[in-house]
Amino acid sequence: MATIYKILPASLWNAALSAGRFTGSEVDRRDGFIHFSLADQVAETAARHFAGERDLVIAAFDDAALGDVRYEPSRGGALFPHLYGTLDPARALWVKPLPLGPDDRHLVPDLAP
Repeated sequence: MATIYKILPASLWNAALSAGRFTGSEVDRRDGFIHFSLADQVAETAARHFAGERDLVIAAFDDAALGDVRYEPSRGGALFPHLYGTLDPARALWVKPLPLGPDDRHLVPDLAP
């Protein structure tokens, strides 16, 4: 078991909660899987793919509880978790805000449960 993290706009998270499922962001659907990060990848993912975005959340999940999670190479060959399937938001271990700091970089919360 590994804890993996999904960064997304709060509005998408709230829609997923209402629907009882998350089929992915526009980028996820285009790529054919839902993108996640490991703890040591979260800050770079936020900076690279969500720079300057407000109203984000980060949700933690147990990869073993999600189904078809594959660790595949991405940035510089690093392995990133990808979910092939639909995400059940009820499986989140926790959800926390991912605010912007005064320097417009995201303030990554403590990723412990």
